[in-house]
Amino acid sequence: MPATPDPEKPWGGRFTAPTDAFVEEFTASVGFDQRLALHDIRGSIAHACMLSECGVIDDAEFTTIAEGLEAVRADIEAGEFEWSVKLEDVHMNIERALVERVGDVGKKLHTARSRNDQVATDIRLYLRERIDGLLAALRTLLEGLVALAEREADTLMPGYTHLQAAQPIAFGHHMLAWFEMLLRDSERLRDCRRRVNVLPLGAGALAGTTFPIDRDRVAELLGFDAVAENSLDAVSDRDFAIEFTACASILMMHYSRMSEELVLWNSQAFGFIDIADAFCTGSSMMPQKKNPDVPELVRGKSGRVFGHLVGLLTLMKSQPLAYNKDNQEDKEPLFDTVDTLDAATRAFAELVPTLRVRRERLRAAAAQGFINATDLADHLVRMGRPFRDAHAVVGAAVALAVERGCTLDELTLEDYRRFDAGLDDTIFNALDMDRALNARDHFGGTAPVQVRAACIRARERIARALA
Repeated sequence: MPATPDPEKPWGGRFTAPTDAFVEEFTASVGFDQRLALHDIRGSIAHACMLSECGVIDDAEFTTIAEGLEAVRADIEAGEFEWSVKLEDVHMNIERALVERVGDVGKKLHTARSRNDQVATDIRLYLRERIDGLLAALRTLLEGLVALAEREADTLMPGYTHLQAAQPIAFGHHMLAWFEMLLRDSERLRDCRRRVNVLPLGAGALAGTTFPIDRDRVAELLGFDAVAENSLDAVSDRDFAIEFTACASILMMHYSRMSEELVLWNSQAFGFIDIADAFCTGSSMMPQKKNPDVPELVRGKSGRVFGHLVGLLTLMKSQPLAYNKDNQEDKEPLFDTVDTLDAATRAFAELVPTLRVRRERLRAAAAQGFINATDLADHLVRMGRPFRDAHAVVGAAVALAVERGCTLDELTLEDYRRFDAGLDDTIFNALDMDRALNARDHFGGTAPVQVRAACIRARERIARALA
């Protein structure tokens, strides 16, 4: 007996039996790819416009299709569109709705394209838009960090290595370190966007089409910078999604490091900052608790983004050319990465301007960690001692201060002369932490004057990087 096409399946003519209900559910993507709907409609209108300009369909047919798609768009935006699992994905749901509205002319829309190049185009349109939104939010965060750095340019704090107090720095200098990390992230995202913004449509299922099409015209209509050169690669590769997720992973790693410091600094043990109540929650049992939930969650969410990167790499690593159904699994990790990164960026953009810096607590912590030891050693070098000898003298002085439970500036000159008889009272100038902070007066240094100059440059760099 001849095959009886399944009226619900656009490809049903090849089959003689309906799809198993479980398989229908298992293979459907409409539950998550419907977020591509508006991008799918935009791409379809551009495709239909090109078909009419190339004479594949006539102008009246294009007008009917475009108006029908706009009506479908209105239903989707109003929340009145009914999605069907039987129609598998966002593309077939929209096409069926179009045909129901405009009749058989709607069936001409799919001429000279495949769902393979269609979905690749939709994802690129979606990701391009979301990258633009992320870059705007990142700009707000970067500007907030610069404002905080400028405000705290004179605020003394201990700088750390190995989480041990090391040398005096300005709090503003520390904020500018965060700024540098995130500015690089914004540059990576912008560069990634360039490779996202390449048009796959026109590649067909894998080999192109026999119809006379103008891919450059579609690229122009959709705002793509270039057209994919190879039809096999255009429909089957997802390295643009992997690259974005890699950029997102680096950015989330930076957010996690920032979060770790915020959590530590907000604790009673450090007490360097206060995070506003709006970004904290309490305990259901302990009434005194104020927990820094936002940075803790950002720190935790970094792991899921790292996992999505590994998942996408694994998804693609064994696929032969060209398109395979495996690629349906690209969307959920990509969508979740975008959502997670967007939420973390917006959270930090709102949190940073509200931070209250506890300047006296920072100064007190700086006084406890012998962070002026390197400056004293440098002073001895300027007096003519070899650095290794100076290092040994100051190390012995630190050991004595630890034994007595005092700071280096509380030792006497006689104490120091036990280790170097030629020392004089100028050593106490070197022990002054404010002098030590201001002495690092060079490009990239932590002196307040350099922090303020770096803030001016930072604003100019934001404008260049995110213009």
